[in-house]
Amino acid sequence: MAQASTPAPKTRPAPPAKKAPAAEPISGVERAAILLLSLGEAEAAEVLKHMGAKDVQKVGAAMASMTNVSRDRATEVMDSFVEELDAQTSLGIGADDYVRRVLVNALGQDKASGLVDRILLGRNSKGLEALKWMETRAVADIVRNEHPQIVAIVLAYLDPDQAADVLAQLPERMRSDVLMRIARLDGIQPTALRELDEIMEKQFTGGGNLKSSSVGGVKVAAGILNLMDSQLEQSIVGKIGELDQELSQRIQDLMFVFDDLAEVDDRSIQTLLREVATDTLGMALKGADPRVRDKILKNMSKRAAEMLVEDMESKGPARLADVEAAQKEILAAARRLADAGTIVLGGKGEEFV
Repeated sequence: MAQASTPAPKTRPAPPAKKAPAAEPISGVERAAILLLSLGEAEAAEVLKHMGAKDVQKVGAAMASMTNVSRDRATEVMDSFVEELDAQTSLGIGADDYVRRVLVNALGQDKASGLVDRILLGRNSKGLEALKWMETRAVADIVRNEHPQIVAIVLAYLDPDQAADVLAQLPERMRSDVLMRIARLDGIQPTALRELDEIMEKQFTGGGNLKSSSVGGVKVAAGILNLMDSQLEQSIVGKIGELDQELSQRIQDLMFVFDDLAEVDDRSIQTLLREVATDTLGMALKGADPRVRDKILKNMSKRAAEMLVEDMESKGPARLADVEAAQKEILAAARRLADAGTIVLGGKGEEFV
């Protein structure tokens, strides 16, 4: 006869563990900054090489401002990217020297120097330099009532993509006048630039951080136009041509447009294609010159080219605005690669501005 089993003694349930306070949410940029600070300089530099200039600036600024990152926070971020967190990280250094070395390794000394200044000094920038850190609408509001010559100097001082956005938000009657003045600028005396900096200071706050008087010129004007909406670009060039045909032609000669990719060497095209998403490429080619389409397809593998053509045909017609936006995105990638010395762009001008 089997013995009856003895019931296990009852135990008092353990009190519920206290829930740790939820960590404050952090943005994607901050998460990227923590990850890069964890990787080390060489690895972080390799990652930054594959990012656009604006993204590098955002992440670099976040890296420069990182202080006292907790281990729990680092683990949380790292777990979202890799399976485990390496015990040896670069966290805690978050110093200006680290950010400077990473950006120089990623972009080269010449290209990184200005960006480093914007990231490390931009936190306390004032005057003209502060405009580079403002929303384009705010910059447009500040300068729209100034004399066109002042507006021209301000836009020439900004980066081309930011200047293009500001110019697009100015009254139509001002655009061609301002761009002509940019094209005719041949530098500006430091004293005059300092006075202008003081004018801008009075619009919001502070002192200045000016280092260069080399602003303006036909190249700068062409670079701004390259990044503008196609209709605005054509309108401005047309109005400049009515007033100064020679200047208009000089600007156009230095502009690099999507169709000019047909003249770029094969190796540069192949490098560019590695930076462009397939969907973007397919959209851009819908409105491209046949020579550009042939150039692109012949620099892809046979299978990749066939898949791209099939995808383009299956999606049917596209809006002109979408095609132009895709082409501008590819041109922006080409500009970044050309500025970094990775590729060489031919076309209308002797160099890409």
